[in-house]
Amino acid sequence: MPLPRLALAVIGDEIGPSLDEMISFCAEHEVRRLDMRTVDGRNLLGLSLEEGGAIARRIEQAGLTVPTFVSPLLKWPAPGKGSEGGKVDFAFDPADCPADDPLVHAFDMATVFGADKIRVFSHLRYPGYKPADLFGRFERMADLALTYSINVEIENEPVCNIGSIGELADFFTAMEEEVAPNSLPDQLRPLVDIGNAWAMGVPPTDAEIASLAPRVDLIHLKDRDIPGKRTVPLGDGDVPWAAELTRLLTEAAKAPTPIRQIHASIETHCPQDARNATARSVAALRRIAAEIGVEVV
Repeated sequence: MPLPRLALAVIGDEIGPSLDEMISFCAEHEVRRLDMRTVDGRNLLGLSLEEGGAIARRIEQAGLTVPTFVSPLLKWPAPGKGSEGGKVDFAFDPADCPADDPLVHAFDMATVFGADKIRVFSHLRYPGYKPADLFGRFERMADLALTYSINVEIENEPVCNIGSIGELADFFTAMEEEVAPNSLPDQLRPLVDIGNAWAMGVPPTDAEIASLAPRVDLIHLKDRDIPGKRTVPLGDGDVPWAAELTRLLTEAAKAPTPIRQIHASIETHCPQDARNATARSVAALRRIAAEIGVEVV
């Protein structure tokens, strides 16, 4: 049973704020995929399509592709709800979007970059949240995904309602039950962030990974110093990445129609030493993949 190969990418602003830094890093470390979120501190969702197009052209001229628009969609309070507080990395106010509808603008921006995936969240965590609260939002996003031929990647993020892998699995199970006997739209995908789950103190269970793995086509990679409560370069922390990747990829390979390639995006989260930490993380992924017999492309 061959395991899916990993398509290596880096998130640009985990290297540095400028586009020049992102492009030069990719050339130096033989990375061909650049997932995009911000440039010079400005989120792409806050730019005009013309501004985004100018950035996209420079990336294309450098011989790179942008598989994922790492958008901040729904990383803000739900209408009529507050939040439980906590630091929000790469926070975004939808009022800063230049278009009337941030959802449509996000899909338009993803198209400008040629991305076939768009990362989304689940609103900032609030008391009394239920998976059904999100059904309407993601039904609309599934419609947009079908129109634009772009997959919607729902990430587990600690400050959001879907924070752990378990909460991600619960959401997909609940939405599958909601649409039954129809199938869940293929364009809705779980963006599994195992590092985030470990940071919350709730590593994923075998059952949670098994339930999500058949739909996974994108993962984020970071590591965690658990006692120190800080994020560290991949391979330097306490997350058992060789075992976690083996478990996830093995379950993905068991799917009725297994995916052959999973997009593996380095999200270092080490701003104090961003470029070096991302370089170490890229090297670590290649080393770990070789140890477990998985191809990195």
